[in-house]
Amino acid sequence: MFAKSPKKLIIMNILDILKRYTDENHRLSQKEIQDILEREYDMTVERKAVKRNLMNLIEFGYNINYSESVRIFKDKDGKEQENVILSDFYLEREFTDSELRLLIDSVLFSNHIPYKQDKELVDKLASLSNIYFKKRVNHIARMPEDKADNKQLFYNVELLDEAIDKRRKVRFHYLEYHTDKKLHKRRNKIGKVREYIINPYQLVAKEGKYYLICNYDKYDNISNYRVDRITDLEILDENIKPFDRLKGSDGRKLDLEEYMDKHVYMFSGENVRAVFRADKSLISDIIDMFGKEVRFSEETNDEITVTVNVNELAMEQFAKAFTPWVEVIKPVTLREKMIENLSEGLEKYKD
Repeated sequence: MFAKSPKKLIIMNILDILKRYTDENHRLSQKEIQDILEREYDMTVERKAVKRNLMNLIEFGYNINYSESVRIFKDKDGKEQENVILSDFYLEREFTDSELRLLIDSVLFSNHIPYKQDKELVDKLASLSNIYFKKRVNHIARMPEDKADNKQLFYNVELLDEAIDKRRKVRFHYLEYHTDKKLHKRRNKIGKVREYIINPYQLVAKEGKYYLICNYDKYDNISNYRVDRITDLEILDENIKPFDRLKGSDGRKLDLEEYMDKHVYMFSGENVRAVFRADKSLISDIIDMFGKEVRFSEETNDEITVTVNVNELAMEQFAKAFTPWVEVIKPVTLREKMIENLSEGLEKYKD
């Protein structure tokens, strides 16, 4: 390898200093940059060279801001001269500290990312800012036991992206927890590890977890699988089954926004037109859960009737979670199932 020339090192080191030490609230003069070069990089550089390299960085397209001031002085002949002084240099960043903090918090509070990869991601995001930001981020962390156990998450995402792009089927094993609190490969009734051949259509993030919207090749319905529960993933040399041929697709291609509105808990299964009575204090929760496409009617001082097109299992889960403030009216089969669930639950508490 060829050694970098001192001139190239100067401009690279000045850029590094701006990245590490500056932002809108932390600015450096040419003299301060000069001092850091000498103290931390063992480089003695003239002030003019610092200014020249800063201007070169700006010319190369780096968003470096600075302030200008005019100094009046007299030359050796006693005539007044003006000298423009550039100072308060700082690098304008692609992400503000608030934006980076939001991204880091999203990583920290995502249960599906394994601890080691979680830490690496946070470190990479923090490196996009300066030393002051990094110090603040060090105060927040997640404990290793709070994180996902499957270390193949990012590899799975990468392979599934490739399979979806190439419209190829995939094969994998699926993990589930047992009473030892460890993940095990799911098995069939005779104890053999179950193999899944899947038609993948879309990856989505929901409530801190990645899901794969897909079709289990043996059947014609739509399924969802947790990506962090997938293991031994491989892409097959076989084209996927078109989404619009699946039961529940209504003969249409995948409309992601509509699909997510109807599958609030990422359950697979049939969609239904659900009607339920709810306490008006739940209106915000209803809109958060089902979106603004819900229809309200028959409003009283305390209650309201809600109509929504939604996955049936998701509606059942919502009704269970908000009992006794929700009463399912339709479909009748779901109402009867709720009555059965509540009756069985009441029997358990009678003892």
